[in-house]
Amino acid sequence: MANIILLILCLVAGLILRWTGRFPDSTPAALNGFVIHISLPAAAILHIHTLQLDASLVVAPLMAWLLFGAAWLFFHLVGKLFSLPQRTIGALVLVGGLGNTSFVGLPMIEAYYGREWLGVGILADQLGTFMTLATLGILAATVYSAGSASPRQMAQKVLFFPPFQALILAIILRPVPFPDWTVAVLRKLADTITPLALASVGFQLRFTSLTGLRTRLALGLGYKLLLGPLLIAAIYLGLLGLRGTAIQVTIFEAAMAPMITAGIIAMDHDLDPPLVTMMLGIGIPLSFATLPLWATLLRAF
Repeated sequence: MANIILLILCLVAGLILRWTGRFPDSTPAALNGFVIHISLPAAAILHIHTLQLDASLVVAPLMAWLLFGAAWLFFHLVGKLFSLPQRTIGALVLVGGLGNTSFVGLPMIEAYYGREWLGVGILADQLGTFMTLATLGILAATVYSAGSASPRQMAQKVLFFPPFQALILAIILRPVPFPDWTVAVLRKLADTITPLALASVGFQLRFTSLTGLRTRLALGLGYKLLLGPLLIAAIYLGLLGLRGTAIQVTIFEAAMAPMITAGIIAMDHDLDPPLVTMMLGIGIPLSFATLPLWATLLRAF
């Protein structure tokens, strides 16, 4: 409950800061820059260093890769069908293809499945969603923002993406014990992700801009909250015949609201910012209604 309240407060704080004019128009760029260059790298080093790997739970992180890959194909085809601009397609791929599997996902798992299943959520988030964002996500952002970028330029974009560099560093440092003060500092920096990112989203959120966005918004949230999870359920439950609570939690994670940091990356690459802010601003509250339905449905398996 505390995490959900924090989500709402930070979103509203961003709205109020814009309405009152207390912060300049350049505020989102500064907040996004801090998240990308400081907060996300700290989170990567902190969580990857302590992550306990379990080969039996490989399906949890695989979910995020499948969800994003299917989103890229789906929105590429839908974009052609509706003659959408390249930057809009890129926004849909990033924000529709990646879920908020940590800050929203972990408390929801604890609420509906119990604390003992948080390990599945952490694997889905750290080795799934986060690594997808740091690799395929930044690649998609580069492709749809640059248009004709060469393979070398795209590779450089991924390699010089700060969270990706932090991810590599975290893997290298896994055998090295961290002193307590290092963990404390990393945790405090990582904790700034959600407040700053949501304040940035709230600052840019304009509900009057819903005009002209309804179709694109319905496509993005329709995939993220309904079609994407249905696809993962069809693969895991139907095609592979997997069962058990770990599988239920994995599909539950696939049904999470759009990932806040994916939205930050999309806006940083100028991928249809009005659509991105509306997907986050509407998608997160809407997921509080759709997730209980998914939890109820999945109990049948």
